[in-house]
Amino acid sequence: MSRLNDLYKNEVKKNMQEKFGYKNVHQVPKLEKIIVNCCTRDAVTNSKVVQTIMTEIGAITGQKPVVAKAKKSVAGFKVRQGMALGASVTLRGEKMYEFLDRLVNITLPRVRDFRGISAKAFDGRGNYTLGLKEQIIFPEISYDQIDKVRGLGISIVTTAKTNEEGRELLTSFGMPFKK
Repeated sequence: MSRLNDLYKNEVKKNMQEKFGYKNVHQVPKLEKIIVNCCTRDAVTNSKVVQTIMTEIGAITGQKPVVAKAKKSVAGFKVRQGMALGASVTLRGEKMYEFLDRLVNITLPRVRDFRGISAKAFDGRGNYTLGLKEQIIFPEISYDQIDKVRGLGISIVTTAKTNEEGRELLTSFGMPFKK
C-alpha cells in the first residue's frame, strides 16, 4: 500500500471529519481518479508525435495510455473527425496514490522558481486541474530522448462537494498551494 493511501485511511479522514463536522466517516471526501492528458497540434502534420506522447505518458504514469481522437472536423485547423491528437490515462486505486505522491514530493519541487500551485483552479465541485508546461520535470523522462517540450494536463477528481473541502483534502495529501 502506498504512503498516501495509509495517510488517508488513518489521519485525513479523522481531521476532515472533525473540521467539517461529518456525522459519518463515509461522508468524508476522497480521491476518485487522476486523469493525465496531452494533446498537440503537431499531431495533425506528423502522426508519429502521438506515439511519442503515448510513450512519455506511459513512462510518467506507469499505465498504458489511450489515444485521444478529434470529436469533430475543423477545417480551419485541418483536423478531421477521428484523427489522433494526443493521449490520456485515467489512474485509480494504488497507482493514483503513487502518482500523486510522486507529483507532490518529487515532480513539483523540480519546477523552476516554484512557489506553490494556484488555489483558483478548482471547478466549483472540489475537483482540481493542474497544467504543466514541460513534461521533462518528471524524473521518468530523459532530457536526451525527447523531441519537443510539451505540456500536460492533470485533473484530480474528488468526491468533495465544495472547493473548500477539495482544497482541504489535497492540502492534507501535501499539495503545495500558494499562501
